[in-house]
Amino acid sequence: MTQGSRLCFAVAVLMCAFVSINGVGLNDLLERASQLSDKLHSLSTSLTNDLDSHFPPVGRVMMPRPSMCHTSSLQVPNDKDQALKVPEDELLSLARSLLLAWSDPLALLSSEASSLAHPERNTIDSKTKELQENINSLGAGLEHVFNKMDSTSDNLSSLPFYTNSLGQDKTSRLVNFHFLLSCFRRDSHKIDSFLKVLRCRAAKKRPEMC
Repeated sequence: MTQGSRLCFAVAVLMCAFVSINGVGLNDLLERASQLSDKLHSLSTSLTNDLDSHFPPVGRVMMPRPSMCHTSSLQVPNDKDQALKVPEDELLSLARSLLLAWSDPLALLSSEASSLAHPERNTIDSKTKELQENINSLGAGLEHVFNKMDSTSDNLSSLPFYTNSLGQDKTSRLVNFHFLLSCFRRDSHKIDSFLKVLRCRAAKKRPEMC
């Protein structure tokens, strides 16, 4: 089994874990969610490596700055120490807000991947669709976590995405695809970090052990 196949299998198993969750405790739900978020970040990293394998030098010059990501306005903890000081409800809301913000962008990436001017477009197309499916699964899983926490606050931030095209020429489309993916990769790391902190706190571990 190849590395890609192992990753697909592992994510599929984790997705199935959210299908039947009646009677599952909060700790187990957070464990499953953090495992899936870790796999999602790994998948986005793998996709980035695929794109980088044949990325034009001019693309590096054309690439927008990270501050142009549509989620950059969301105020989030910069590191684990800061995240440990954020209330559980707020940390979960941040993770759910980021996931929700990527629904439309990932749909766009999924629709564009198969026509990219890239020799690995079939692989990129397959992984992008997998990414879209898996983030939906994680979103549903976090809804269960939210309900399990009996939270009284459901304060989700709105982070609209207004773009419905990656561009007209093949280079622009490739660059904008890479840019969006790089934004998602950063956000997937944040989501993964937040969920690991939530998992650690639910397990009553000391902060230095998280």
